[in-house]
Amino acid sequence: MLPATSKLCAAISYRHLRNMTGLRRQAAVAISQELSRLASRGPGPSTWIHQVRRRSSLLSSRLEEKPFSDMQMSYIKQGEEALQKSLRILEDQNDWKTETVAGNGDKVLSKVLPDVGKVFRLEVVVDQPLDMVYGELVDNMEQMGEWNPNVKEVRILEKIGKDTVITHETAAAPPGNLVGPRDFVSVRCSRRRGSTCVLAGMSTTHGAMPEQEGFIRAENGPTCMVLRPLPGSPSQTRLTWLLSIDLKGWLPKSIINQVLSQTQVDFAKHLRQRLARPGP
Repeated sequence: MLPATSKLCAAISYRHLRNMTGLRRQAAVAISQELSRLASRGPGPSTWIHQVRRRSSLLSSRLEEKPFSDMQMSYIKQGEEALQKSLRILEDQNDWKTETVAGNGDKVLSKVLPDVGKVFRLEVVVDQPLDMVYGELVDNMEQMGEWNPNVKEVRILEKIGKDTVITHETAAAPPGNLVGPRDFVSVRCSRRRGSTCVLAGMSTTHGAMPEQEGFIRAENGPTCMVLRPLPGSPSQTRLTWLLSIDLKGWLPKSIINQVLSQTQVDFAKHLRQRLARPGP
């Protein structure tokens, strides 16, 4: 289901808290070390990676504030894994090829990774401040079906702390419905520090949403959106969207790849229209 690509597109029970707090610290330290390694490589997106690293350094204390079940902790770790993988991909500036450049400057790049496959990177500037973009993509994510015609519904299945959610997304049926309806179950984590926001995610499973009759359960991830104020223009936001997706089914990958870049550009158009709507 080709339009499905326009969706946004992260262990321990209380009785074990005394013995297992080290695992929580270990997860936070691993994230901090990884982001530190990326930031030390020099040019490229090292500045905002450093900002995210500072945000991740708070993870250990945040996890200590409230006990999580084994399953909830596994979701937190999945979200952090998606964040790590996405940042590693975006930090490597080599071998990206231009797929599409729109008349307004929106650009889609792609590269092929041995362990992931083909990934796409959207680079756009939105004429709205970061807080407004962040609010629409994170706080109002369940409203995406109202403004993105490629998405039928986004529903939050579970919230874990302030930064991690499990979602179920249903793609809108395309004309002719040639490949059948797709749905996704994803873990998403958000990290915000200063002027940089990172929204990462990947496919997961959840007991509240087993595979649905009549839908093909597609897979995504790692995916990631990075939001930063445009240098010298804080009223504008630079949005980078890393997309990796497997729609499953019989449709040849060559056809899917031809459409993905345009789908990302379309997402930017619909997002701009949503943000430009008059206030209440």
